[in-house]
Amino acid sequence: MRLITILFLSTLCASVYAADQPKPADLQALPPPTLDANEPVDEPQVTITKQTEQTVEEYRVGGKLYMIKVTPKVGKPYYLVDDKGDGKFARQESTDSGVRPPRWVILHF
Repeated sequence: MRLITILFLSTLCASVYAADQPKPADLQALPPPTLDANEPVDEPQVTITKQTEQTVEEYRVGGKLYMIKVTPKVGKPYYLVDDKGDGKFARQESTDSGVRPPRWVILHF
């Protein structure tokens, strides 16, 4: 019980000490990021096309189409993904790749 009390008080003292540290007076705000026309943009461009029986979402990066999401009016949505970048699309039921890393229980308390 004493050990727990000592640990609690030392943690409390450390947090109070960290809060009392002086801050530098010459801090300045960073300027907002600017986009250069030659700099590539990391965000995907999404084009949504609504048809009578389905909705098609096309995902592009740098103008290159890499994924299509098709959402039919009835049923689950599915994806057409260009895995190799060769323009050949393969159907996937979700964006989950199915890779499952092994997990073991090392210690159990």
